[in-house]
Amino acid sequence: MRKGWLMLTAIMLILTAFLSACSDKEENKKKEESSESKGKPKEGGTLVYSLDSAPEGIFNWSFYGNDTDSKVLDFFDESLFTYDENLKIQPHIATWDTKDSKVYTFTFKEGVKWHNGEELTVNDWVFALETIAHKDYKGPRYTNVQNIEGTPAFHSGKAKTISGIKVIDDYHIEITFDKARVNNLENLWAYPMPKKEFEGMPVKDMLESDQVRKHPVGLGPFKVTKIVPGESVEMERFDDYFGGKPHIDKVILKVIDSTLTVGELQNNSLDMTPFHPSIINEIKALDNVKVEQYPGISYYYIGFRLGTWDGEKNIMNEPKYQNKKLRQAMLYAINREEWVKAYFYGVGSPVNRPIPSSHWVAADNKDLEQYPYDPEKAKQLLDEDGFKDVDGDGFREDPNGKKFVVNFSHYDAGNPTFESRAKALTQYWEEVGLKTKLTMTEANLYYSMLDKADKSIEVFFGGWQTDSDPDPSGLWKSDAVWNYPRWVSEESDKLLDDALDVSIVGTDQEKRKQIYIDWQKQFMDELPILPIAELDEIMAINKRVKGVTFSVAGLNRPNEWWLD
Repeated sequence: MRKGWLMLTAIMLILTAFLSACSDKEENKKKEESSESKGKPKEGGTLVYSLDSAPEGIFNWSFYGNDTDSKVLDFFDESLFTYDENLKIQPHIATWDTKDSKVYTFTFKEGVKWHNGEELTVNDWVFALETIAHKDYKGPRYTNVQNIEGTPAFHSGKAKTISGIKVIDDYHIEITFDKARVNNLENLWAYPMPKKEFEGMPVKDMLESDQVRKHPVGLGPFKVTKIVPGESVEMERFDDYFGGKPHIDKVILKVIDSTLTVGELQNNSLDMTPFHPSIINEIKALDNVKVEQYPGISYYYIGFRLGTWDGEKNIMNEPKYQNKKLRQAMLYAINREEWVKAYFYGVGSPVNRPIPSSHWVAADNKDLEQYPYDPEKAKQLLDEDGFKDVDGDGFREDPNGKKFVVNFSHYDAGNPTFESRAKALTQYWEEVGLKTKLTMTEANLYYSMLDKADKSIEVFFGGWQTDSDPDPSGLWKSDAVWNYPRWVSEESDKLLDDALDVSIVGTDQEKRKQIYIDWQKQFMDELPILPIAELDEIMAINKRVKGVTFSVAGLNRPNEWWLD
């Protein structure tokens, strides 16, 4: 996952300038190599990191819901566990022990400090777990605590505590799950909350509190000093960080319009940024920047609103896109190879499943329905299902002879390519006779509408990043709040449950993988979404930034970075 592209330096035309530049660069190169080879990072400086869209402003892991907020959180807060380059869970702040995959004993490091000076204890973790399990909790993480024994009773108000949580002392805790599962540990919520900061606050008020929005407190290498809503977050190094004092003094995360990214990088006013593939060639041409490209675990898809969310589960009660042949036709109509090449510039490829190819449980393409670009097949399926042009205007009516319009929604995050790539998809559908209307919606509002199953969104563009554990239950089970199509399938639910059942798969990873392959086959047959593309991750980094490493699990901790 760690491939790097170095930029070519422009050739100077004037000989003396050329010789001087070469001499300076050679000397700088020697100094850089000498410094890095001696392993002596420099101290100090300010790192500027660009956010490609405005944060929603939910700066607590227990409540956040989008990728931009998570980028901010990564700098100032920590998980109890971490993951290696094979996406295998590893100890970080806590270690664990279990004999049966049902009862786990955890041991915390001593002396780990919150930014407010308080020491982390297991009680901060209990506070987070009980907050998420509370009936008044306003966030999407209940799935990460619901399997702890006693959580349903606590959630319904029948119990005052969660019976499966037993505090032994400040650094030891025992957690019992309702049953043994393969991924009980990986699915467990692993982010404590600073209990003292929220002391006495009702759970219903936490999401909008200053502790979440304005003055968040974390365990990470940097602590938040200033937040300008929708614009920037400033942080300073936290000298008591348990992972080691950071080298960099200050970090500024700011929203930069994507059209300005290249100029900001060129002017050395921006140090690090993920970026859209549409500008990769411009960034590669900069001699002060390097581009890192590595395998990703994310994918894009087109979803259909098949139902609604009743507050507890999904109900598949919206008829417009229930017709599987219609969904199949819409996928056959899309030239995914052409579309990915046009809008992702060699950084992506078509995907044929709801799991990226780099994941160890990804099914082989030969085992799945492929849905290659075939507009004639799309037309045939539409004809068979009664979608025909009745009034002669060139567009198909529905089987009842009524006007049929694909109302397609795409998020708007300020990137000018988003609307053009969305329009390209509408053109594919119109070429097979499906009239399509495109709506671009501001990104934060867009995902809020999806969360609420807003009826104005019928067909939508979305994307997910797969977790380290391959279990997709949090996205595709019938009771998952992030199951945005509101797809309900007993067969899917059973396969996903079987893949976690110790009595069925034991510790046999290949047996578990086969169940996920069977699930992918069923998913691609049902086709509740249209998988479109999977992408590599790309990051532009000023060459003065040192010590950054990449793996499929993400970046190393920023306390290890330094500025030359």
